[in-house]
Amino acid sequence: MRAAPGGQVAAVRDRLSTALKQTRADYAEVRMERSRSSRVVFRGRRLELAEESVDAGGCVRVLSRGCGWGVASFTTLDDLPKMLDAAGEMSRAIVLAEPIRLAETAPREDEVVPELDGDPLGVPLAEKRRLLEHLNGLMLAASDKIADTAATYSDERTEWYYANSEGTWLYELRPEIGLAAQATARDGGCIERSLESVGLRRGWRSVQDRDEMFRAAARRALELLDAPAVVGGTYPVVLDPRLAGVFVHEAFGHLSEADFVYENPQAREMMTLGRRFGSDIVTIGDDGSAPGLRGTLPYDDEGTPTQRTVLVREGMLVGRLHSRETAAAMGEHPTGNARAISFRHPPIVRMTNTYLEAGSGGLDDLIADIRLGVYAVDAVGGQTFLENFSFSAARGYMIRNGRLAELVKDVVLAGNLFQSLQSIDGVAGDFRWNQTGGGCGKGGQVPLPVTEGAPHVRFRELLVGGEVGG
Repeated sequence: MRAAPGGQVAAVRDRLSTALKQTRADYAEVRMERSRSSRVVFRGRRLELAEESVDAGGCVRVLSRGCGWGVASFTTLDDLPKMLDAAGEMSRAIVLAEPIRLAETAPREDEVVPELDGDPLGVPLAEKRRLLEHLNGLMLAASDKIADTAATYSDERTEWYYANSEGTWLYELRPEIGLAAQATARDGGCIERSLESVGLRRGWRSVQDRDEMFRAAARRALELLDAPAVVGGTYPVVLDPRLAGVFVHEAFGHLSEADFVYENPQAREMMTLGRRFGSDIVTIGDDGSAPGLRGTLPYDDEGTPTQRTVLVREGMLVGRLHSRETAAAMGEHPTGNARAISFRHPPIVRMTNTYLEAGSGGLDDLIADIRLGVYAVDAVGGQTFLENFSFSAARGYMIRNGRLAELVKDVVLAGNLFQSLQSIDGVAGDFRWNQTGGGCGKGGQVPLPVTEGAPHVRFRELLVGGEVGG
């Protein structure tokens, strides 16, 4: 860690503290952000965008006893006192039969400034453009069958301030940097796309030497042109760590967010603590304190420290993700999962870094006894509705007699979450975090930086949609 810019931070702290002391509310908090970002986009050979931007503002939340939340946003600190007053009036206007309570958290003071491996603010936009033009050129040069490309560079450096009427004061520097590569290959009427991305809470040097990532995007799009569609049916299925991580995030993680559970009677009945969800080799959790990941932060947007929260332990549901409000409502403890995409939004319960814990062995051990199955790799999309899910893999390989065989495409996995978790009969020991870009969406707040992690995972059987067999 390096020292925070003390004078500026102290000045903001004084103004937030002074304003909070003057509010009449029973509870008040102020979250303020100052962000500088840059973005470069190439489409084909054309530079589509090269921009730098600055954004600043804050969000006030006020809670009066027996009443609802009052929320207001501001773009200058001069407006903070009147926004606190306005939020207080809104709160007092909402009288509730069941009062909102907040789980207790200890007041704390902290300033967190991570070491960046090269601050992107010091890199000229022209140099960022040159880097991306080179990487985009690698995709275009791969073949005359590459019909189009999309290459993106982005960085953001956010100063985050938080104070509440209970005495908590926090300052953080939150960095973000990423690259994305999409290649589109065409052969006659056949069109295939491949996407690769990386997203990190680090600096400029972390996105150097990424040539292979862009070459891989082009190569995989070209390979898919000649690949047959998978024949639909029920198979033993092995997921690679990327797809397994997305499966855990989408199919299970959202069900573990306590605001969804509390507000939905069907979900509350379904997500009963102590219920068996999977085989005893399945342990799932969320860890906002894991070092160096996109979903990692020392504190959430309510000032609660992030932590490792086990959700499923050896197949049994043992926990869920909470804000202070949902924790109090359900008689549990806050977990540091109240997050907002920016100062324009209030925090809601969100995942951070969601994972499936490692087992033992590797991919070869999982496929060794499979006579005919599918190895599904990476995720390009998916949807869930309560316990039902469907996911599209970026590509797949048939498993034949214990070995990986031909490449296949149009691999769509579908099923019931509970039945599928019970069907897991192999978890490898090759766990890895998926350091991809993009983000999670919920409640109109997208893309929120998150990370998923998993090893290779085997399902005894899953429904695989694809071409109808003869």
